[in-house]
Amino acid sequence: MVSINKESKSRIEEIFAKELEKDVNLMFFTDVQSKCELCNEMKQLLEELSALTKKIKLTVYEIGKNKKEAKFLGIEKAPALVIGGEKLYNLYYYGLPSGYEFPALVDDIIDASHGNTNLSETTKNKLKDIKRITDIKVFVTPTCPYCSKAVRMAHQFSIENLNIKGIMIESNEFPELANRYGVMAVPKIVINDKISFEGSIPEKDFLEQVFKAI
Repeated sequence: MVSINKESKSRIEEIFAKELEKDVNLMFFTDVQSKCELCNEMKQLLEELSALTKKIKLTVYEIGKNKKEAKFLGIEKAPALVIGGEKLYNLYYYGLPSGYEFPALVDDIIDASHGNTNLSETTKNKLKDIKRITDIKVFVTPTCPYCSKAVRMAHQFSIENLNIKGIMIESNEFPELANRYGVMAVPKIVINDKISFEGSIPEKDFLEQVFKAI
């Protein structure tokens, strides 16, 4: 069972007290009808995280019962998490954000609370030019030390432009998706199902790949 240890809880609580500005909504989807082995673990992790501050609002949905919400957010599989702040940011997590992915989740919550990111002004300005829906899938595993950087990049792009949907997919939990997209190594990034590459690359190069796909 995944749990945040006492030392980490204390450190994260301090970070949230210092960094969080506005409320953040965590919309978690489970599925009691499927073999969602890690749904309960992810729910527990999010409950522990949201208990560290009053500024995090956790809402738990069941795909079979909350069909309207699932359809609106495009959720078809569980466990799934969508993060929102003042706006409904397209920050998606499919699978348990454990291991190296957990710090990315904490940073995403902080960014969603601020409503902006620490991307360069050049990148932010270029992202404004994206007018069509753009899908960035980032396949990861918990033991990959480079994956969280790729996830963060996709999610930061999503915060800066709501036309961009950044999706973390834990390859071990969703092997059918990993097989469909030919994931042999992680992180593997797939943009609009057209452009794909492996590895963590600099912000400028990541942005170039996005524009190639659109």
